[in-house]
Amino acid sequence: MRYVRFIADGRLHTGYADEDRLIDESGRAYHQDAVVWLPPVTPTKVIGLVLNYAEHAKELGLETPKDPVLFFKPLTSLIGHRAPIVYPTGVTQLHYEVELGVVIGRRCRNVKAEQARDVIRGYTVANDVTARDFITNYFRPPVKAKGFDTFGPLGPWVVEDEDIDPDNLTLRAYVNGELRQEGHTSNLIHKVGPIIEYISAFMTLEPDDVILTGTPEGISFVQPGDTLRVEVVGIGALENPIVAENSEGTV
Repeated sequence: MRYVRFIADGRLHTGYADEDRLIDESGRAYHQDAVVWLPPVTPTKVIGLVLNYAEHAKELGLETPKDPVLFFKPLTSLIGHRAPIVYPTGVTQLHYEVELGVVIGRRCRNVKAEQARDVIRGYTVANDVTARDFITNYFRPPVKAKGFDTFGPLGPWVVEDEDIDPDNLTLRAYVNGELRQEGHTSNLIHKVGPIIEYISAFMTLEPDDVILTGTPEGISFVQPGDTLRVEVVGIGALENPIVAENSEGTV
């Protein structure tokens, strides 16, 4: 089942996707082009991993860390499918990062890797948009680089109740229809189960919290006017245009 959140007829709805229609909580159907997509969950926190693919670390000229390197993605960064990503004034090195997003299903702590699936609600697609201008050392949390408003596209839905192996998924990113990035979750340094074990050992995870598992190699810089499409095969595809910020700090 593909669960969604969206706005239609001036109201916020929850429901599910059925081919090219979204079905709301009352059973009413809307065409996907007739709604405003929202992030499919409202988490209490979004936790990301950096350098979780060896080839991505290599392309950046960095060593792969022994333990997961974590950061928080601000909730104010989250946007839904088709919403614009705002290119901040003064930034010169903006790039996409296609990632598998893991959505937590229940409050949990001290989860062992082999029990991780018991606490997973489902999976979604994430684009960890990053302004590389503000990254100088991966030991320094990249909060500003990854924390701008609109830098957290998520969606278009959460896939639940399906037989998905999170360690066997293909990821791709396109810029204006051109394939720029491709990877596979089998190459994750820290797989989903061990990630949940590591994080939950010191932090309580809440329902609908999201873990971003990292991006493979293949990042490239983008500009206002570009359209990004990031996809996890078997989960979905997330599209967002890039628009320029004006001098007052708005679109």
